[in-house]
Amino acid sequence: MAQVRGVSPGNLRYLDFLAAGILAQSVLFVAIFYGISAIWERDLGVLQRYLVSPAPRSALVAGKALSASVRALSQAFIVYLLAVALGVGIDLNPVKIMGVVAIIAMGSALFSTFSLIIACIVKTRERFMGIGQVLTMPIFFASNAIYPLSLMPDWLRLVSHFNPLTYQVDALRALMLEAGVSDYGVFVDFGVLTATTFVLTAIAARMYARMGY
Repeated sequence: MAQVRGVSPGNLRYLDFLAAGILAQSVLFVAIFYGISAIWERDLGVLQRYLVSPAPRSALVAGKALSASVRALSQAFIVYLLAVALGVGIDLNPVKIMGVVAIIAMGSALFSTFSLIIACIVKTRERFMGIGQVLTMPIFFASNAIYPLSLMPDWLRLVSHFNPLTYQVDALRALMLEAGVSDYGVFVDFGVLTATTFVLTAIAARMYARMGY
């Protein structure tokens, strides 16, 4: 596949560039709808049992985030296999692979926690599905998943700086590909994802405690 202007310095093909974005997309599309499980639990009366337990509310939220991360890793394995089959220049360095695992887990935890916050606000499955579908595509397209930051108009580049998916894709691109590079730095990417996840977890814990009432 041919190179695309502005994608990256060096010999990075667009298929290679796109691979990290597809991986992040698969994680996002599942995690952003993960909050519907909380609505099911509320409707079935399971949530009330959780809330009367002595477990901290933050631990309940973290448990859901961990569950979403495990599911995302199974998707990542499939995407890796397809990428290898298509001839993508995957970096199989074990250290890099562990970094990819960490980024996927953190990104999935972030968006599943964000999803839980939405569920706590709307409290119905119909509203949740509608809002989830409305949010998914803007988050995806306002990131560097399918085109680089250098090709974005100024206003979209500004929006992408506040989009957590941008940092997840940036880190995945640097760790996943042999010729991959990072615009921000992997440690900055991971720091932004971690900090955002902690903030969202704190917010979700407070809202989750009131969801059953």
